[in-house]
Amino acid sequence: MAVKDIMDALKGVSLEDLGLKENLAQLVKDIKLIGNDLNVLLYLPKAGLEDVLKRKVEEALSGVPDVKRIDVKFAQGAPQQSAPPPPMGQPAFTKRNVPGIKHLVAVGSGKGGVGKSTVAANLALSLAKLGYKVGLLDADIYGPSIPTILGLKNERATVNERNKIVPAEKYGIKVLSIGFMLPSEDTPIIWRGPMLMKALTQFLFDVEWGELDFLIMDLPPGTGDVQLTLAQNVNMSGAVVVTTPQDVALADVKKATSMFREVQIPVIGVIENMAYFVCPDSGKKFYIFGKGKTAEFAAAYNLKILGSIPIDPEVAQKSDEGVPVVVSHPDSEVARAFFGIAKLVAQELG
Repeated sequence: MAVKDIMDALKGVSLEDLGLKENLAQLVKDIKLIGNDLNVLLYLPKAGLEDVLKRKVEEALSGVPDVKRIDVKFAQGAPQQSAPPPPMGQPAFTKRNVPGIKHLVAVGSGKGGVGKSTVAANLALSLAKLGYKVGLLDADIYGPSIPTILGLKNERATVNERNKIVPAEKYGIKVLSIGFMLPSEDTPIIWRGPMLMKALTQFLFDVEWGELDFLIMDLPPGTGDVQLTLAQNVNMSGAVVVTTPQDVALADVKKATSMFREVQIPVIGVIENMAYFVCPDSGKKFYIFGKGKTAEFAAAYNLKILGSIPIDPEVAQKSDEGVPVVVSHPDSEVARAFFGIAKLVAQELG
C-alpha cells in the first residue's frame, strides 16, 4: 500500500454537493502515514464543513489496506492557486529533526554483499576517533549485522524512566539495533511495511541518543520502505553510497543514487569497497574486480569518491570477532582509508 493509493482514493470524491469545485484530494495540504496511522491535514474552504469532510475522508479510505486509524485536522483557507497541493502520489510531508542530532547520515547501497554494514560501522568509529560524538543506528531491520560487527550479539535493549530506549555503548559510540530486541540472532523478522516503518520511527525519535555530532544509519540494501520512510519523515544531512567495482554492483548503486536524489536526500559521495588487493609479499596492488569503473560512475553522476578501501581478509575476520579494523589495526591501510573517508564526510557537512 502506497501513499499514492490514498491520494487516488481521495481524488475520486467529488465535493460538488458542498458547492466546491475541488475534489477531496485537492484539499489535502499534508498527509503522513506512520505504520497503520494516517494523519491528514485538509484546507478548510469554509467554516462548518469539518464533520462532513472528515466523514468523507473516512468513507473514501475505508477500503484502503493497512490504514487502521485516521486523524483528520484542518487548516483555514482554500488551496492557494499560486501554491497548489502537490501532484498525486507526491504529497508534502512534515519532516522532523531528530532531537540532539547535528548530522543524520545514511549509508546505503543498491544491493547486498558490498560491505555496507562494515563500512557504516568503521565510518562511525573513525568519526569518533576524530573527536566527534557519534551514534550508529542499524536500520537494516531484516538483516541486522551491526551487533556481530561490534561484538554486541548478547546485548539487550533497555528502557529508562522516561520510556526512552537506551542505546548500547561500544568503542566510544552509541549503538542501537533491532538485534538487541530479539531472543536470538537467528530469529527472523517477519514484518510488513507499516510495522517496519513504525519501528524505524521509534528508533529515531524514541531513543535517548543525547547530543551527537553524527548519527550514522546503516540502511538495508535496495530502495524500499526504509528509504521512503526516512525521506518522508526525517530531515537528513545526506547519504553515502557504497559499491564494489563490479558492473552488477554499480548498476544497482546507480538506482540507489537516483532514489536518494528523487526523495531529496543529498548524496555526499561514493565509497568504493573491495577496490583492490595488496599482495603481502610484494606490496603490489591487484584490482580483482576491475579498475576505473567506479570513477566513471562517479563522474557520470557528478559524485565525489570519498575513498577506496582495499580487500583485506583481516577486516572480515575482525568483524566476525566483533573488533572492527579501525579499532584492531588503526595503522593499517584499510583503517587509514576509513579515517580519510571520515574526514571528508565531516568536511562536506561543515
